[in-house]
Amino acid sequence: MKRTTVWLTTAAALAGLAACTSSGSSDRPAQDKRTASAPASLAALRTAERTTERARTARVRSTTVMGTQLSLTADGVLAWAGGLSGSLTIDYTGGTAAETMRGLGVTSMEARYLSDAYYARMGDAFAAKTDGKHWLRYGYDDLKTLGGGAALADQMRSTTPGQAVRLLLDSDDVRELGRETVDGRTTTHYAGTVDVEDVTDTGLRQRLQDADVTAETVDIWISEKNLLVKKVEKTSTANGRVTQTAHYSDFGVRVAVQRPPASDTADFKALLSQSSTNPS
Repeated sequence: MKRTTVWLTTAAALAGLAACTSSGSSDRPAQDKRTASAPASLAALRTAERTTERARTARVRSTTVMGTQLSLTADGVLAWAGGLSGSLTIDYTGGTAAETMRGLGVTSMEARYLSDAYYARMGDAFAAKTDGKHWLRYGYDDLKTLGGGAALADQMRSTTPGQAVRLLLDSDDVRELGRETVDGRTTTHYAGTVDVEDVTDTGLRQRLQDADVTAETVDIWISEKNLLVKKVEKTSTANGRVTQTAHYSDFGVRVAVQRPPASDTADFKALLSQSSTNPS
C-alpha cells in the first residue's frame, strides 16, 4: 500500500467518529455575537452536561460533509466511561476522498473503538492489498509518534457527546431558541459561538489551536430528561466548509466491543513503515 493510502484510511475512519463527538471552527462574523448569556440557559446546560456524561452510553447516527473532500454517514453505539469505546458503521457518500476509497473497493467500513486502539474493517478488495487481512489497527500510542497524531489520539480517548454541551458553556452568547420536536422528542434548542481562547478545557483548547481554529458555532437540542438529543456544528477550514450533525438516542444502551482477531488484523504502524520503504 502507498503511504497516502494508509493516511487516507486513517482520516476516513476518524471522520466518522468526529461527526459523533468532536468540534471545529466557525466562520460566523464576530459582530454577530451578543454580549450576555441568560443564567437560566447556562444552568440548564450544566444540568444537561452532567446528565449526558452520567448516561455513559448512547446510540449515535451522524452525517459529516467536509467541503468537496468527503461526505459520510455513521451509525452505531458509543460508550464514554473511562475512555471512549464503541462500534460505528461508516458509509462514504461523496467527495474526492470517497472516490479514492471506492477505487480501493471500500464504500462502507466498520470501525471499533477500544481503550488502546481503534480498528477499521475495510472489506475484501482492500484485504487483497494487505495479505488477506480485513482489519487495520491504529494504536493510540503509535498515532502519537506521527505528525498531528497526538491530537488524534487524545481526541479518540477523551471526547464524549457531552463535550458539545461543555463547549457551549464557554460561549458568551448562548441563546435559548425555544421548544422543538426532534426525533419524536420534545427538546429545547440552544445555540452559541465560542472563541477558542475562551475554551476552559485546556486539552480541547490546545487541539483546536493546533488545528488553527479560532471559533466554534454549536447548536444543541436538549430533551426534557436533560439529555443531548442532537448537535450541529458548522466549520470553516482551509479545505472548505464542514458541517457535522449527530443524533443521540437509547442512552444507557449496552455497548460490548470485541477486539478483531489478530490473524485478520494488519497494524497501521507496520503498514506505514512498509509504505515508507516501498512507496510504489
